[in-house]
Amino acid sequence: MTHSIRTCLWFEDGRGPEAAAFYCSLIPDSRVERSFAFDSRQGWQSSVTDFLLGGVPYRILDAGPYFKLTEAVSISVETGTQAESDRLWDALTADGGAESMCGWLKDRYGVSWQVFPRRLTELTLHSDRKVAGAAMAAMMQQKRIDIAAIEAAVAAVA
Repeated sequence: MTHSIRTCLWFEDGRGPEAAAFYCSLIPDSRVERSFAFDSRQGWQSSVTDFLLGGVPYRILDAGPYFKLTEAVSISVETGTQAESDRLWDALTADGGAESMCGWLKDRYGVSWQVFPRRLTELTLHSDRKVAGAAMAAMMQQKRIDIAAIEAAVAAVA
C-alpha cells in the first residue's frame, strides 16, 4: 500500500535505515517498505527509508547536517498495558537513549518519543476534574509512566 502522506524525520548521520529497522522490530504491524541510498551533491551518502510503524507511514531522510531532531516532533505510542510501555521504554532508552519527564524519552538516534499506557489518557481526560487533576499532577512527577502510582493518586481524591 502506498501512502501519500508521511511524517518525515531528518537524520544526519547515515543511521536512518538502521533506525527504521530497529523501530519496526519493536512495534507490531510495522515493516520497512523500501530504502534506497544515493550520493548527495555535497559528497556524502544519503538515503530515504519508508516504513510503517504500527501501520502508520513514516519516512527517514538521511541527508546531512542541515537540520537537527528536536522534541518539537515526537512519536507518541499509547500502549495497552504497563508491561508493554515498560518494554518499549527499556528498548528505546537503551544504548544511548535518555529519559525525560512525563513519559517522554529520546532514543539512541535522537528521536523523541512519548510512551504511556492507555489508562493514562483515560485518567487525565476523566470527566471528574478532581480525578483528572490528580492523575495529571502524579504524571508530572514521573519520567517513565507508572500507572499504579497514578491510580493511587487518583484513589486518594476519589
